[in-house]
Amino acid sequence: MITTEKSGISLFVEQCLNNKLTHFICSPGSRNAPIVIALDEHPEIKTFIINDERSAGFYAIGMAQQLKSPVAVVCTSGSAMLNYYPAVAEAYYQCVPIVVISADRPKEWVNHGDGQTIVQNGVYKNHIRYEMEVPEKVNSINEIDCIKSKMNSAFHYCNTFWKGPIHFNIPISEPLYDTIEVDYFKSKLNFLKVHEEKIDLDLFSEQWVSSKKKMILCGQLSKNIPLQNLLSEIAKDTSVVVLVENTSNLVDSNFVQCIDRMLNSIDEGQIQFYQPDFLVTIGGAVVSKRIKKFLRKANIKFHWKIGFEFPEMNTYRHLYKSIRCLPYTFFSSIMHKNGLINNSTYGNMWKQNDYLIKDKLSDFYSKIEYSDLAVYEIILDYLPEDSIFHMGNSSVVRYCQLFDSIKSISYYSNRGTSGIDGSLSTACGASIIAKDKCNIVIIGDLSFFYDSNALWSRYLNQNLRIILINNGGGGIFKIIDGPSKTNQLDDFFVSKHQNKAKGICDAFDINYFQAYNIKEIENQMEEFYDLTDSNRPKLIEIFTPGNINHIVLRNFFETIK
Repeated sequence: MITTEKSGISLFVEQCLNNKLTHFICSPGSRNAPIVIALDEHPEIKTFIINDERSAGFYAIGMAQQLKSPVAVVCTSGSAMLNYYPAVAEAYYQCVPIVVISADRPKEWVNHGDGQTIVQNGVYKNHIRYEMEVPEKVNSINEIDCIKSKMNSAFHYCNTFWKGPIHFNIPISEPLYDTIEVDYFKSKLNFLKVHEEKIDLDLFSEQWVSSKKKMILCGQLSKNIPLQNLLSEIAKDTSVVVLVENTSNLVDSNFVQCIDRMLNSIDEGQIQFYQPDFLVTIGGAVVSKRIKKFLRKANIKFHWKIGFEFPEMNTYRHLYKSIRCLPYTFFSSIMHKNGLINNSTYGNMWKQNDYLIKDKLSDFYSKIEYSDLAVYEIILDYLPEDSIFHMGNSSVVRYCQLFDSIKSISYYSNRGTSGIDGSLSTACGASIIAKDKCNIVIIGDLSFFYDSNALWSRYLNQNLRIILINNGGGGIFKIIDGPSKTNQLDDFFVSKHQNKAKGICDAFDINYFQAYNIKEIENQMEEFYDLTDSNRPKLIEIFTPGNINHIVLRNFFETIK
């Protein structure tokens, strides 16, 4: 087998394999040549080339989400690694195991006027789980053992319950392209044992049984059918309400699925009756700003946070106890000890109100004007069964939260930092791994144009569908309070434009569709989702009237009051 002549780098690659890292996204450069050679020549490694480092970082997130294992990005020295930072921050808060491997100049040339040379150590220090410098060469058994030990410590943060990004920085001297022949040894995987924290069941039970208004709030999660079934049983307790979002990937008739829709329907004088006195939270970020505001004002006696990630995070300002264990383990334990309490009708009150809202909305949708909301109501109905659905940030993910989830669909969104950058790249990365499923991304115009380099890829194929909602700017700023009161609304917040995506689609060989009304959308859906007529992705650009979208949405919320 051919590899680089730099022994430290070839040892590093073997340890990556031993720690379940087999997928590497490389961006072109020179200083990273020894790393790229060692990776690309290895028979157990899959390498991909994404030219734009910012896009590559989000590709890695999408791939890691589907693989359920770490994915690496590899770049040359200098400013290249800075372009990974948005993805690093997103991965940190979304707990996705991406591995940054940055080539560097020798230390003696840092801050001495050499090209493509910056201070690379510590660049990501506030948003990574572990950082390590790897020597390009190793000269002794002790040095080899030390590197292996440190790398195993680093990968602990990619392969345990609380995952996140890690960074390996490798200073490399010239020559860069020399290789040697070595024997091929199949990698031996390291398996880490992680222990869950013991649950104080007596304490929890005492508080749980005595509470008449119990709420379980579920944030961003991967699909988990056993957990879903268990929570469904718990939700049969009339004193319990289970709140989920589509990013929770938990769908059941016993759950309240659309939090913003529900909270907006509650009269101010009735708020106190809906506030819980006992709160249990699981999963990652919650999209709804309304539920955060609602719970921060509530008179909550006990908030138990369940999960390994960010145990000290006190989102709702009532944190009582944080338990590092899997949600399924936790809820199994409490069900075994307590069963169903049924000591109030608190949960039933939430569910009854939810049913009433749905009845009101059927009439509303039959009369709705052509707008963003009307478009979402149609396109969500056309999502293929068993598909993977990626939601762009800003107004897109908020609109999607107003509609009930579809049980067979897996929902994803970059809700770690919730920025508009990288939504399309993440979906593209996921589509490379999940080849047997239709990957659909709904994205706003500003997000799309900002991340259009996501389409600069040789790996995209017919399973990717892009739905671009073009309302001529950042429509979210007409929806939220504040910006509309300023003189800077159109230029600095909405950022009005007249751009179209067709030229970008032509440049990257993407099949292009467009629509200006509901009929045009419906007439093209069959061809749009057809996987047999082309081996390239498809994009439909849906143009909506930016001047009325916020009015229609306001009428929606008035209807359900």
